[in-house]
Amino acid sequence: MINVFKRGHDKYEGVPAINIYILRLMFILMIVFLGKDSWTHIVNFNGSWDPTNAMAWCIWASYSVLAILGVIRPLKMLPIVMLEIFYKVLWLVIVAYPLWKSNALTGSPAEGMTNAFLWVLLPIVAMPWRYFFRTYILPVKRS
Repeated sequence: MINVFKRGHDKYEGVPAINIYILRLMFILMIVFLGKDSWTHIVNFNGSWDPTNAMAWCIWASYSVLAILGVIRPLKMLPIVMLEIFYKVLWLVIVAYPLWKSNALTGSPAEGMTNAFLWVLLPIVAMPWRYFFRTYILPVKRS
């Protein structure tokens, strides 16, 4: 039996297998739920697009397509996971938190998105932080 918490030095560049499995699960969920919602909305939309709204739907649809690569090569797609973490946490801080603090979140247009964005905990837990910093923030200089 494989120890999923052991660092996989050979196969996963020192990242525990559990992180790889959670990342793959996260990418699969992104394909299924985000892909279904975004592509259904884009394909079935009939009318004039608000440019900002259209941009959001196009970004989410693009995420669902890039998530296919994330299932295959999860460590190579960590920058997109970081983008997801940053934009969701930032939105929760600047939009949801002030509404919640003033007791105005419940019943507001932001409530549904807040509920969806609270799932940002999954990519935060899945992220192999040590590997991310070692690879993307503090890369080893080779001479």
